[in-house]
Amino acid sequence: MNALANKHILLGVTGGIAAYKAPELVRRLRDAGAQVQVVLTAAGGAFITPLTLQAVSGQPVHQELLSAQAESGMGHIELARWADLILVAPCTADFMARLAHGLAGDLLGACCLAARVPIAIAPAMNAGMWDSPATQRNLRQIMADGVQVWGPGSGSQACGEVGAGRLLEPLELVDRGAALLGGESNAGALAGRKVLMTAGPTFEDLDPVRYLGNRSSGRMGYAVAQAAREAGAEVLLISGPVALADPPGVTVQRVRSALDMHRAVLDAVAGMDVFIGTAAVADYRPAQPAGQKIKKTRESLTVELVRNPDILAEVAARADRPFTVGFAAETDDVLGYARRKLEEKRLDLIAANTVGAGQGFEVDDNALTLLWPGGQQELPRASKAALARDLINVIAQRLHAPG
Repeated sequence: MNALANKHILLGVTGGIAAYKAPELVRRLRDAGAQVQVVLTAAGGAFITPLTLQAVSGQPVHQELLSAQAESGMGHIELARWADLILVAPCTADFMARLAHGLAGDLLGACCLAARVPIAIAPAMNAGMWDSPATQRNLRQIMADGVQVWGPGSGSQACGEVGAGRLLEPLELVDRGAALLGGESNAGALAGRKVLMTAGPTFEDLDPVRYLGNRSSGRMGYAVAQAAREAGAEVLLISGPVALADPPGVTVQRVRSALDMHRAVLDAVAGMDVFIGTAAVADYRPAQPAGQKIKKTRESLTVELVRNPDILAEVAARADRPFTVGFAAETDDVLGYARRKLEEKRLDLIAANTVGAGQGFEVDDNALTLLWPGGQQELPRASKAALARDLINVIAQRLHAPG
C-alpha cells in the first residue's frame, strides 16, 4: 500500500519564485494518495494565485490567521490537528527565521507552532541568502527543534547565480514524505555515533590548467551523508570538487586531490564509529605535474602516472578501525569485483553498482547490491535519497549485529 494513501498533508507555500512548482507538488502528492490542504502566505500569494492551488488540491486555500469562517475562529488549531505532516515548500529565508523563533503572527507560523506532527521544510532561496550566517544559524535551531530539512539542491537560479538554494523537485519531496510517514524513516538509527565519509571525485593536476578527473557528481555520497545525519549521527563529510550544497547539519571539508583526501581522512578517522567511502578516488596521479601550461607542440604526449594511496584499505587496516563501508562502481562483473574488494580489503560492507551509459554517475537514481561477510541484500532502483536511507538502515543493523 502506498505510504501516503489517505495521509493528510498540510502544504505551506511561502513567497519565492519556486512557488510556481507548488501546483505540481500538490498534484504529485494527490497522485500518491494523500489529501492536501494548502496554507498560502501573503508573500506566496504574490507568486501564485489561491485559485490555482484550490483547483489542484480540490480544497479551499487558507490564507488568514483570523478568519470568521473557521470554526470558533481557531483555524490554525483545526489545520494543525488535521495534518499528519506539515510541509513548507518552498520555504524562504524569512519563514525559516520565523520558524526558528517560534513566531505565530500569520496562519502558517501559527499552524507550525500548534502542530504535534512532523514538520518538514524545503528551502528555496538565493545562494547568498542560504549561505548567510543568519540563515545557517536559523537552520541549526530549526534542526535542533526536530524539523526535517529537505534540501536545498544546487544549480542555476532565477537570479542568474549558480549555487545552493534550489527547491528539491516535487517527486523527491513526495518520496521523502512517503519515507517519513510510511515508517521508513531512519531517525535515531545512528544516534550518538560519529560517521566519517568521503564523496565526489578527485582531480589530479596535469598542469595549472588541466587535470585528470572522473564523472562522479557526489550526489550519492551527499545523500548518504544527509541520511546519516537524519539518523542521528554526527557526520564529517570530506568532499572532492562538486557543485552541491552542504547537507544540512553535516560538517563538510572540501579537498581536491586524492592525496588531499588521504590526509584529511587520516587526520579525522581516530574516534570515528563508521567510515563510508563513497568517493570516486583517482587510482593514479601524474608523477610530475607541469609547473606551466603544457603546450601543443608534439603529435603525442606521454604522461607518467603513479599510484595513489588506497584510503579505504588503510582505514580498514587500522587497529582502531571504524565499521568500514566501501563502494564498488564497475562497468562489468560488478559483483565479482565487489566481492574481491570486500575480502581483500577486509571491509565490513560494500555497496556495488553499475556505472556508465546513464547508470550510476550524473543521474538522480541508482540501484545497489550490498555485500558483507556471509550476507547480501539488493536495494532496487530508486532515488539516491531513498537508497541512502536504506543503506544507512542496513549499516545501523550490521553495526549492532552480534559478532
